[in-house]
Parts: sequence; C-alpha cells; structure tokens
Amino acid sequence: MWKPHQQEMKKMAERIVVDPITRIEGHLRIEAQMEGDQIASAYSSGTMVRGIELILRGRDPRDAWAYAQRICGVCTLVHGIASVRAVENALNYPIPPNAQLIRNLMIGAQYIHDHVMHFYHLHALDWVDVVSALSADPAKTSELAQSLSNWPKASPGYFADMRKKLKGFVEAGQLGIFAKAYWGHSAYKLPPEANLMAVAHYLEALSWQRDVVQLHTIFGGKNPHPNFLVGGTASPIDLNSDSAINMKKLAQVQNVIDKMRSFVDQVYLPDTLAIAGFYKEWGERGEGLGNFLCYGDLPGTSMDDPDSYFFPAGVILDRDISTVHPLDMNNSDEIQEFVAHSWYDYSDGKEQPKHPYDGETNLNYTGPKPPYKQLDVEQAYSWMKAPRWKGKPMEVGPLARVLMLYAKGHEQTQELVNMTLKTLDLPVRALFSTLGRTAARTLETKILADAMQGWYDQLIANIKAGDTKTFNEALWDPSTWPNQCKGVGFMEAPRGALGHWVVIENGKISNYQAVVPSTWNAGPRDAQDQAGAYEAALQDNHQLADAKQPVEILRTIHSFDPCIACAVHLSDEDGEELLQLKVT
Repeated sequence: MWKPHQQEMKKMAERIVVDPITRIEGHLRIEAQMEGDQIASAYSSGTMVRGIELILRGRDPRDAWAYAQRICGVCTLVHGIASVRAVENALNYPIPPNAQLIRNLMIGAQYIHDHVMHFYHLHALDWVDVVSALSADPAKTSELAQSLSNWPKASPGYFADMRKKLKGFVEAGQLGIFAKAYWGHSAYKLPPEANLMAVAHYLEALSWQRDVVQLHTIFGGKNPHPNFLVGGTASPIDLNSDSAINMKKLAQVQNVIDKMRSFVDQVYLPDTLAIAGFYKEWGERGEGLGNFLCYGDLPGTSMDDPDSYFFPAGVILDRDISTVHPLDMNNSDEIQEFVAHSWYDYSDGKEQPKHPYDGETNLNYTGPKPPYKQLDVEQAYSWMKAPRWKGKPMEVGPLARVLMLYAKGHEQTQELVNMTLKTLDLPVRALFSTLGRTAARTLETKILADAMQGWYDQLIANIKAGDTKTFNEALWDPSTWPNQCKGVGFMEAPRGALGHWVVIENGKISNYQAVVPSTWNAGPRDAQDQAGAYEAALQDNHQLADAKQPVEILRTIHSFDPCIACAVHLSDEDGEELLQLKVT
C-alpha cells in the first residue's frame, strides 16, 4: 500500500521501511528497527549502482571532468572542479590567480544556490505545514515577517495574495508541488502565520534561483554543468570583446552577488531562526557520530597552500572542537573504503579496506531480488561503500565546516554560532544535532555570501592591474607528462568532503575513484559493524509519533541534504547496462 511521499511503509518484525526517501537526489532506502516508538537501530541503503569510475578508464585525463561532472545532475560544478584539480595535482600543474578566483566565485555561488534551494524546497516542508497556512491571517503574517527582517515583500496584501494562490491549489483537488506529504501531522508546531510566511518564501526562492545561476553561465558558459579546463578556466577575460568576460558581464556578477546576499540576510537567515524557535527539542536529536571531517577548500593562493584555505582542513573527533587533527589525502592508512556490507567485491576480500588510489569498482549484487520487504542487514545491503578515516566513520558537510571554522577561530563564524545559540537559548551541544546541522547550513551560506564580495573585488583589482590571464598552457601537451603519476583533487562540495583520485599511465587514466559526501554520510556499516553517519543519527533519540507517517526520519535524513545520485548510478533489475556510448 502506497502512503504519502510515495514511500512504501511496512512494519516487518518491528522494522519500519521508508523507500524511497523523497525530496532528495537519487534513491535512498532507510530501514529502522523499532523498540516501541523508539528507533533502536537504522540502516541506510543506496539502491542504484555507480559506474562512472569504470567509464573513465583509458580516457584522456584532460577530458575526465566532462564525464565525472555527470556523476550528478544536481551537484553541478563540484565533480568538474574535483576532477580538474585531481589531474592538476597529478601533473603538478599550477593555474593562474584569476582562474583560482573565478573557481572560488563559481563554488561559492553553487553553495549559496544549493543551500537556499535545499532549505526551502527539500527540507523546510519537514517543519512547515503547508495546509495550515490556509487558515493564516495575512495581517498577522505581515507583522511576523516585518518583525524578523526588512525584506520588502511583507505587506498584508502580499500574504493575502499568497494565501489565495495556495487556496487555488487545494480547491483544484490537488496540492501540485505540495502534494503527497504529511500535512496535519501532530509533529508540526508552527502557527498558521509562520507557515504562510514560509510558503511565500518557498515560492520566492524559486524565482530567486533563476537569477543567481547566471554567475555559472557567465564564467562557465552554461548551467547546469558549466565548462572547465585543466590548467585554469574556460572563460578568457577581454574587456574589449563581446564574447569574453567583459565589464558588462562582470557587472552582472556583482548584481548576482548582491541578490544572493540580500536574500540570505533578509529571508533565509531570519526564517531559519524563526522556524528553529518552535523546534528546539530537535537540538537534542540526531546527534550521531560526533566525528567530523573537512578536506578544506577555497584557497587564497593555490590548492598547494592549505594555510590559505577559507575552509580549514582537518578532523574533529568525539565533538572535541579544542583539537583539530591533520589529514593526508595521499596516506594509504588514513582515507579508506570498506565493502563488508556493500554490493562490491575487492580482489583481496571484502574485509580489507582500500585507499582510493588502489580502489576497485567490482560490482556484485547479492541482495534480495526486487521487490523485497526488507534487507538482510547482516550481509551486504547497499550500493554505497563505507569510507573511513583511520578506521573511524565521519560526518561531512556544512556542520563539519562550521565546526572547523569555529575551532580555528574564524571571527564571523564564532559570532554567528554564538548569536544563534543565544537566540534559541540552546547549549553548545545542540550544534551536533539535527537542528544544529540545519542551522549550520544557513550560517555557512551567510558566511560564504559575504566572502564572495572579497573574491570578486580581488578579481577586479587584478584586471585593473593588467592581469587577465585565466589559463596556463605549460603542461597541456601530454608529451611533457611523466609516464606514471597520480593525484587527488578535492573540494568541499555543498554536501561535504568530495575527493577524486586519479592514476595516469602513458597519458591515459588507469584508475579513477570518487569518494563523495553522501558516501561518507549515507554509507552502510563497515567490517567492524560501525554505523555510518545517517544510521548513527537516526539511532540517537528518535521517537516516532506515527509509524505510518515517519516525518521524524525525514527531518534527520534531510538535515544532511542527501545526494544519493552522487554515490550511485543506474542499472536495470538484472544488473545489466542500459546504454552504451562509443566515443571516437
């Protein structure tokens, strides 16, 4: 029987199955073993299989980004950046300062766009009861909105129009984009006026995002999947050209930055604080692992200068933000992937981990034949591997980065975090929760929106000083490359630590492995039976008010912003490829 959200809900031996988790990218299945109304143990399963690494073998490494970027259709840009950085690292290939600034601006824009869209269109509806908004008083909604910020769209008439638009959906017999949800659930706590305000801002964010993606089209030619180039950027600067980056296009970039900062300051940040105030008990739920990993990103000089990174690199263990441990992406004993509970085989056995340079993508589905009622979690149960740092499971993403900035003494981060905790009257421990994870994403968006102005100003200063170079031709010819080399390209994608490892032999890719944020977070148990980040978070203080409408599961899973398509890709039910392309 199909329930709201198109989720198959069955209770087998006191196990709740939610498949698929909706309002995410890709297919994710969650199984929760219950003890009464409490989740005792949880299991995260990616239900599609990835093969991009296999597709890249034997290809020209300069072309890898164009394939790797298609790992996901939502996480546009990030895999392209990681891929070109991997090849540049392998070849010891420096890029010009302008190229680095342009990449920073494109990455920053991706963050801000991605986080705003996630909050309003994927996560907010776990907290906002859309149907309740129909009973809101537009005048009181206006008073609420004006008490939170100076956003100009806050008149009684504006909210009356929004309520009328929403009423039209309902009277038509369907809720359109708001269909198939748990409206009226007892876990919803916002008053009608707050719900109406949030629904209005949901619709505003749809319009806003159409404008802000222009930055990617200016510097990368298109969106999604802008163009990249090993050795720099594909966007030449020529102020006298109509087709290159000129002053008109640079003025458009400034306009995009202004729109981003305005929406984040006047809508996104106030909405997060207002909604969080009604759900403070979620500062005690979904804590999970307590281990956080950040690769570092957004260099002030180059990727070879970690001290210049805007996001510091490091590891925090057991919630101890007084100590940041260093990490080495090339050390075979640090980052490893386990497959004991994954539908993959390793040549030397499923119990032994592998560093990505030596990684293997040997598919071996041993699970039940679909459709099935529940997984055998004692065996392999996911198409995702289980990444670990020195054998420990890690959480990656906005919370990890905000904690790293806080631990490293970043002044703006400390001010924002302290302000948030004081406003909500929550202890520091609440940072590690479902609520803390969601709040960290908002604070990070504010921090990055402000930082983008600095990168833009620096780019303009370089151009005014006569530096317009965006590409380094030095190593473009494969005849200059060593016969064998390897490198890692990493970045902090919106969802967390993303790494691409490449091995190049005789000018071609001999091995390629991508370890993505949603593999770190959504991966299954490892050979030591340690839970992944999703699993651990769901096992922390989760009571379900209604097992047939498990909105509590959605709240915690969505707080990570899953992108399972990054971790898995499609095959048919027999494991056969669906399409083969030959490129000559």
